[in-house]
Amino acid sequence: MSADGLARRLQALQGQLPPRARLLAVSKGQPAARLREAVGLGLRSFGESRLQEAQAKQDDLADLEPLDWHFIGQLQANKARGVLRHFGTIHSVDRFSLAERLQRIAAEEQLSPRLFFQVKLRPDPGKAGFEPLELERLWPRLLALEPLRPVGLMTIAPLGLEADQRFSLFRDCAALAASLGLAELSMGMSNDWPEAVRAGSTWVRIGSALFGPRA
Repeated sequence: MSADGLARRLQALQGQLPPRARLLAVSKGQPAARLREAVGLGLRSFGESRLQEAQAKQDDLADLEPLDWHFIGQLQANKARGVLRHFGTIHSVDRFSLAERLQRIAAEEQLSPRLFFQVKLRPDPGKAGFEPLELERLWPRLLALEPLRPVGLMTIAPLGLEADQRFSLFRDCAALAASLGLAELSMGMSNDWPEAVRAGSTWVRIGSALFGPRA
């Protein structure tokens, strides 16, 4: 995609997002040069899901002002230290054992990452995440894992849902976040962000609708 095409898509998306919903540019699979174009258009927050790929881009873009890097992929326990060192926000904490590992390493590294807890609100064998009742039961223990900073919930709608079903799912996620005192919601991607925003999403994770097909 040309820089002009990127600019048009970005302007169109920003024109449709309410002030509370921030755009997380899902840049996995995109070259560093494309991210540099996006930064020139005013973007600062980028989502990556592969640590080695992200590190290379961060090195390539080190001459720019510090960017806001979010890890959005499934996080393997053996990658926890590297992810903590290279990302200020993690969207995919999907189990208590992972949260405990992140807490231990963050304390060692003197880091205080922002965390979204991934929740599974509908049956979906392809997705991980806390069940709502499980998250509520574990919540006091999760809050005690300093220096981690819980900021919100993240969810992904199963494939095949209709728009009204996706909206219902996102609304349930928003209600669960409110019950836990969390202000942020990472909900919605290129194919379903309108329903997520209507339900109160504060971060929409958009890749192909912004950048086009991945390289």
